[in-house]
Amino acid sequence: MATSLGTRASPNQTLGLFRLSLNFLKSFSTSSASPSASASASASASASRKPKRRKKKNLFEVVQFLPNWGIGYHMAKTHWTNVSYEITKINLYKDGKHGKAWGIAHKDGLPVADAPKKISGVHKRCWRYIPGLIKSIENKPKSENAPTAEVQAA
Repeated sequence: MATSLGTRASPNQTLGLFRLSLNFLKSFSTSSASPSASASASASASASRKPKRRKKKNLFEVVQFLPNWGIGYHMAKTHWTNVSYEITKINLYKDGKHGKAWGIAHKDGLPVADAPKKISGVHKRCWRYIPGLIKSIENKPKSENAPTAEVQAA
């Protein structure tokens, strides 16, 4: 019985010594890798100091903060010049970031067509709100009410 305990102890001891030797080797491998790890840590620290590039938004992410989901407001792609769409209708999917949109195309602030058409590329991440162009829905009643106000004053 004593011999069987001795034989059992010896494989456990050899296994323990094997683990110790592996840990010893790992400590050398990590200590030699630590200068490169510190170099990579400093590289990642310098990378974190750079300002992160802001993710551009698709049409629905732009209009979600406007009143009535941007209906009546002007939107344009970032690379367009003097061209925009006045949003007339939006169909949203459940997530609120995808869907379909219709609008009236405007060039130099004037409508190109009377009928709205489906806006293509609404899911591309290049849309922006045009704050300078006022909603044409608001402009029409004001222009009609302005002469009546002058007539009443006279």
